[in-house]
Order: sequence, then C-alpha cells, then structure tokens
Amino acid sequence: MYNRIISLIGEEKYNKIKQSNILVLGVGGVGGYTIESLVRSGIENITIADYDKIDVSNINRQIIATNENIGKLKVEEFKKRILSINKNVKVKMIKEKITKDNIDILFEEKYDFIIDACDTVIVKKLLIKKCHEEKVNLLTVCGMGKKLNPELVRICDIRDTSYDKISKILRKYVKDEKIKGKVMCISSSEQIEVKSASSIPSMIFVPSTAGILAASYVVNNIIK
Repeated sequence: MYNRIISLIGEEKYNKIKQSNILVLGVGGVGGYTIESLVRSGIENITIADYDKIDVSNINRQIIATNENIGKLKVEEFKKRILSINKNVKVKMIKEKITKDNIDILFEEKYDFIIDACDTVIVKKLLIKKCHEEKVNLLTVCGMGKKLNPELVRICDIRDTSYDKISKILRKYVKDEKIKGKVMCISSSEQIEVKSASSIPSMIFVPSTAGILAASYVVNNIIK
C-alpha cells in the first residue's frame, strides 16, 4: 500500500513514520487535512481530539463533512475514515473540549509531535508553554479564516509572523513568558478585509493548505 512512499524515502525512514505517535488537536478545516495527509503518509499511531459535531456549515471546507454525517461526532467519523484508509492504524479519540482546566489529558502519553489546530487562544498559549517545559515537539496553526490565497501560508517561527491576529497574540505571549528557542507555527501573511458578525468566513484552499503543510512538516522532521 505504501510502496511508492518507500521507493521515495526508503524503508528505514518509512518505518520511522509508521512507528511515530502523533496528536492532532482540532479536526476541522485544518486538522482534518493534517490527519488525512498523516495517515496516507504511513502514520499508524494517532490521537485525534475534538468535541464538536459535524454541521452543514462545515461542508464547504472540512474533508470529513458530508450531507450523510451531519450531527455526528467529528472524531468518530474520522476514526472510521482513517481505518477505511489503513486498518492497521491505532486511533485514539479524545472527545472533550480542551480548556485550561483539563489540558493535562493531552499529556497522559508521550507524543513525537503535537499539532495544534484548535481555535482557542488560551489553549494555544498553554500548549506552547507546556510543550516547551516538557520538551514536546509542537506545531501551532494560526488563523486560517478570512483568507483566500494559499500561496501566502507558510511555516515559520512565531516571532516571524505578520498580519495575523492570533499570531500577534501568541508572539506577545512568547515574549512575556520569556520562552526561548523556536516556536514553530503555520501562519498566513494575507491581508484581507472581510467583516462577518455571526461566523468566520472561509473557503477550502487556505485551511487545507495549512493542514497539508502541517503534516509535511511533521513527517519531514521524523525522517530528517
């Protein structure tokens, strides 16, 4: 099934991917494409964390969302999808909303990488601090809503970001907490004026690009 990957990177590196243990927090527009890319790249140990159910408003950009599974838990639908791709994957689900009060449940086992694709700023801050303290590899995804141009999405240190409200908040937090070393993130430098009172507007191009970039970053770090 993964012969083309093995012919590209070799069996030894493929086995490193296969044996790695990854946590993806948030399985929406970004996290969904991260999971899809990781599993199709050979990851066989993955934990997916999300409390939300699939809504009709997700269909325009979330790979798991269809008219047939509206109202079902995203993580449960993703587990089915993962096992339909590779029945050997060990999938763990965390069906809780992660907050400052229960964030420790993400650290009950050891992960080679945590990918933060959640929308909660306080959780992003705490993950940066806790992963720094415990020397856990973390990749944080910043805001991908209100964006149209996937070419402006990039991987960088949080200190090198611009034109992104979430990254601005996280830059200040990293500085205030005197966190040393790189804090890797995915951010977009796109400037676009879109006003929406009820929801964050979004199309598939930017969040999917961010998700694929996240998986690529993790896999390439595993096999480096």
